[in-house]
Amino acid sequence: MQAASCAKINLSLEVLGKLPNGYTRIETLFASIDLRDQLRFTLTKSRGVKVWSNLPQLSTNDNLVYKVAHYLESHFNPGKGIEIELIKDIPVAAGLGGGSSNAAVTLLILNKLWSLHLSEEELHKIAATFGSDVNFFLMGGTALGEDRGQQLTPVDDILLDNLLLVNPHVAISSSEAYQLVDHGALEPSFSYLDAIQKGVYFNRLQQGIADKYPAIGDIIGKMQEHGASTALMSGSGSTCFGVFNNQAALEACREEFNDLGFWTTATRTISKEEYYKCTQNLSY
Repeated sequence: MQAASCAKINLSLEVLGKLPNGYTRIETLFASIDLRDQLRFTLTKSRGVKVWSNLPQLSTNDNLVYKVAHYLESHFNPGKGIEIELIKDIPVAAGLGGGSSNAAVTLLILNKLWSLHLSEEELHKIAATFGSDVNFFLMGGTALGEDRGQQLTPVDDILLDNLLLVNPHVAISSSEAYQLVDHGALEPSFSYLDAIQKGVYFNRLQQGIADKYPAIGDIIGKMQEHGASTALMSGSGSTCFGVFNNQAALEACREEFNDLGFWTTATRTISKEEYYKCTQNLSY
């Protein structure tokens, strides 16, 4: 069985302080995009979980795909094993949620392949233990994320064409990004409603990351010079996205970043319906 695993961008991300458990309380607006990894699942008669990837560093037990599959096998005893091949196109540690998306798709597919009959509520409860973004990838489209980001409210799809993604080959962990926020001087003022109603996008994590990694500010500046109506870092970075009015402007900007050796791709946001087709209309 094969399924797609789509990435996301954050159209807004506001930091609201600390939660009692030590996590950062946020308000974020997720949007699925048409950038995909592929996951291939093969049932085995003997028990056990094996994971391979086209990126050798992901063919380990530290991969979220392995961790999710191992958790389900050990807790629900399906009686069969699984071999999983992960074909990565989404950059790693890039603010696009690739690992979380892989984890969510693994949950959905193994729930079917192993006939676990887990409810939507049960799937979300498990997802929350593997990362704050995993829950979003169980639903896709456009959604408001609150608390750590795992409390989700679907909203009307925000469909944006001519999106350019640029990554300067800098891996940034989410923990580092949140540590760079000056919580003492924090005065949250941005609302996801600005993103929905006015098309104004914002990322509270961006300034701290840009101060430490100047390439982020350079990317955003170049996108704006090429006419991007919005240029913003996605999530914890280091991928930035630009929203362009037409494909010609996007391609001109992309060519400049390609010449610099950056990773680039053109994409678009996708609806909940299209996301569902990606992850649920499975090939065998």
